[in-house]
Amino acid sequence: MTAAQKLSLPVLRILTGWQLLYQGVAKLLQPGWSAAGFLNESKWVLSGFSQWILSSDTILSVVTFLNIWGLIAIGLGLILGIFTRTAALSGAVLLLLYYLINPPLVGLQYSTNNLVINSTLVEAVALLVVAAFIQLDLFRLDCLFKFSKRK
Repeated sequence: MTAAQKLSLPVLRILTGWQLLYQGVAKLLQPGWSAAGFLNESKWVLSGFSQWILSSDTILSVVTFLNIWGLIAIGLGLILGIFTRTAALSGAVLLLLYYLINPPLVGLQYSTNNLVINSTLVEAVALLVVAAFIQLDLFRLDCLFKFSKRK
């Protein structure tokens, strides 16, 4: 592999991790942030699920907490390369959930800038690529832990 090929996967992992970490920290620092606004906009296949979450303040509080701290944990895992495959797959599932709750389809709230494919879907696919080819990414802390276990 060329140097560019060896660096492309860690760069993709770190950039995507930064985006998720940033989103989590931004939500954490915004007083009173709640997942309710996003869930209220759901009009597609998961609208019933969104309404179920919104039907209980307790469930909404748990989902809001898990959303913020999940983004932060996944972002840190990807940036540092700790539990990398788990972080990448968890991030992909979370992003695909976001996509299915509010897809960029004609007539829906979030379809103004994109049609079918948006940055959420692109990031989810990027994380699936990271998870699929993780053994080629040698610039992560997971590699150090595996090395130390062999001795």
